[in-house]
Amino acid sequence: MTTEPKLALVQAQLGPMANYVYIIADPTTREAAVVDPAWEIDRIVRYCESKDYTIKQILLTHYHQDHLGGHLMGQNIEGAAELVARVKAKVYVNKHEAEGVKRVSGLSDSDLVKVEAGDTTRIGQLDLKFVHTPGHTPGSQCFLVEGNLISGDTLFVNSCGRVDLPGASPEDMYYSLNHTLKNLDDSTVVYPGHAYSSESSTTIGDQKRHNMYMRFNNLDDFLMAMGYSR
Repeated sequence: MTTEPKLALVQAQLGPMANYVYIIADPTTREAAVVDPAWEIDRIVRYCESKDYTIKQILLTHYHQDHLGGHLMGQNIEGAAELVARVKAKVYVNKHEAEGVKRVSGLSDSDLVKVEAGDTTRIGQLDLKFVHTPGHTPGSQCFLVEGNLISGDTLFVNSCGRVDLPGASPEDMYYSLNHTLKNLDDSTVVYPGHAYSSESSTTIGDQKRHNMYMRFNNLDDFLMAMGYSR
């Protein structure tokens, strides 16, 4: 007798900036959430329809256009606003990211669910936890579900997100990597926001051993490595 898996997790590389979009689904209830929808909304919707998934939530790691949609590099990227218009789902953002999301996407307060560190939501029978990881942006967040971490532009395979963009903070990135994420179980599987490596996923344990940005014992050494100082 075959037992149906508790979690369906789909990773799709979409768009010209090597973005990963994720679909998290409960195979029993067929309820689903889409993480960082951008670039090919019709493809995302058609895939969910083919699996009989009902999209209940849209989860955003941060407000940059390549993860959210909006005007970028002279083109208008389809994103969360277009998906909301098609499936009527709510958009979950960290409370520190809400204004940026509205400014970039044109979404309104009524479209958003503002969350804080440690809040949870349910996708069918699955519990998902919001993990606030500022650094790349003030409201950057990761999503922890069934031992899997979708890490956005905070943690990449053997690297981390940029801290030289507006609103970024190298100090916050240090604590997000070397405290918040480093304290997760070593077996936690990490799914990043971009295909910047030949590996599409990793684990917290592997990153603690091999990712230089997670191997600093103090903030000053981290800042020096990043080209900053206090």
